[in-house]
Amino acid sequence: MKIHEIYINRCIELAKNGLGTTYPNPLVGSVIVFDGKIIGEGWHKKAGEAHAEVNAINSVKDKSLLSKATIYVSLEPCSHFGKTPPCSDLIIKHNIPHVVIGTVDPNPKVAGNGIKKLIENGISVVVGILEDECYQLNKRFFTFHNKKRPYIILKWAESTDGFIAPLTKEKKEPVWLTNEISRQLVHKWRSEEQAILVGTNTVLEDNPKLNVRDWWGENPVRIVLDRTGKINKNHFILDNQFKTIIITEQENITSSENCIYENTIFDKMLAEKIGTILWKHNLQSVIIEGGAQTLETFIKANLWDEARIFKSSIILKNGIKAPFLENSVFSIKIKDDILNKIYHHD
Repeated sequence: MKIHEIYINRCIELAKNGLGTTYPNPLVGSVIVFDGKIIGEGWHKKAGEAHAEVNAINSVKDKSLLSKATIYVSLEPCSHFGKTPPCSDLIIKHNIPHVVIGTVDPNPKVAGNGIKKLIENGISVVVGILEDECYQLNKRFFTFHNKKRPYIILKWAESTDGFIAPLTKEKKEPVWLTNEISRQLVHKWRSEEQAILVGTNTVLEDNPKLNVRDWWGENPVRIVLDRTGKINKNHFILDNQFKTIIITEQENITSSENCIYENTIFDKMLAEKIGTILWKHNLQSVIIEGGAQTLETFIKANLWDEARIFKSSIILKNGIKAPFLENSVFSIKIKDDILNKIYHHD
């Protein structure tokens, strides 16, 4: 691995610390190097707070070294005033002569302007180090800005014999196919993504809360499909505890602060329409948690980016058939469960 790649790789590792807390901002890490040694590093922790470059510069004890140092950053330094001043201005202010960047920022407010400003001020700039890895780090951010929709993760658990749920059950609550460690992992995922989506039948059959209970972190925005208004106030989904968006064909329903109604026609373009609605609400990622019909809506539309499928040791013998996707690219054993991951390529 070349020297620039070593330090950009460190930027990526630092940036991952912000997963789930930086929305709507991207994950960014920064490292400052002088004379072959790291003298400062930082990452963006939360929207509205200091960016990675600011934290890295602030961590340098001897600021006189900055005028002879190289700053590495996984994503192009910003060039505009948002909730914080432009990072490119800060780099110029401290006379840092060399900047090495993983990848260009897709946000139209930046998109090369940060690099341009640095070059115009006599700074040496290198761009495109571990570019694919830096893209993967911010796959949600890039998908949101480039495709005008959130990064879509399909997730389900299925029995050994390929069923997602039994045909009938005694109580209106989930039938757990996976073990407690797998279930905790799902709550970790919820804390990392901005939204979680389920269909009408999942709410009517399971009455889920769709929150983060078994992990630390923010609750995702709940998205519910309710075409004809079957869901009522007895369901947790309408408890007003945190932001919930109900997508429906019903018209003229009054929204409240935490319960927002979006009207659309449920036709063959439904998956694309949902993507547009979530983009409008600035949601960069969503986990589609079910049920089978909702998952199939996105699979048939070829509109998904990643699938996370738990294969349980439980045998149901009959039930609701799980969706089918080919070519798992990653498998891990979690006690008696197997987690398969599939990445979708256009």
